[in-house]
Amino acid sequence: MTKLFYQGHGSFRLTAADGRVVYVDPYAGEGYNLPADLILVSHQHGDHNQVELCTQKPGCKIISNVEALQGGKHNSFDLDGIQIQAVEAYNKNHNPAECVGFIITIDGVKIYAGGDTSKTTQMETFADMNLDYALLCGDGFYNMGLEEAAECARLIGAKHNIIIHVKPKALFDRELAEKWEAPNKLIIEPNEEITL
Repeated sequence: MTKLFYQGHGSFRLTAADGRVVYVDPYAGEGYNLPADLILVSHQHGDHNQVELCTQKPGCKIISNVEALQGGKHNSFDLDGIQIQAVEAYNKNHNPAECVGFIITIDGVKIYAGGDTSKTTQMETFADMNLDYALLCGDGFYNMGLEEAAECARLIGAKHNIIIHVKPKALFDRELAEKWEAPNKLIIEPNEEITL
């Protein structure tokens, strides 16, 4: 079974059933000791792109917004059965030509990592994908707030919704997460790991 370890802020780690490790937007918290097979970076803001924090296996692949948007389109990648699809991410603080979200399929589990975004037009197509998990930001300062993040969760229709990047300059804020009125809400604290 795939495991998700939440480091805090917008950072989390996925561990596949076969032991392969994927880091998403490394920056915050602990838990970068497992050697990475893949590192995903949604954009180049300093609170999302600290790849040097991650222990890396020889041949570790890094897919950032640069590779994800190469050729002016949202690209997809297949790394021996771990599938990555770049998707739109943007708001007033994040240029759509420099930012992406990712849909990650690992062990048959589909995970939407929204990156730094607000509601996008592409989200209207996500319900057809039958996503298992959606990780959405909601700090209301650099990104959409909790109300819009809840609207996105309803639009996307994932089986489970997880709020991250919930408070500027903080790993997490449980009180704000509790206020999030999204369907199928899961609250994960930093340094907590769940089985997907």
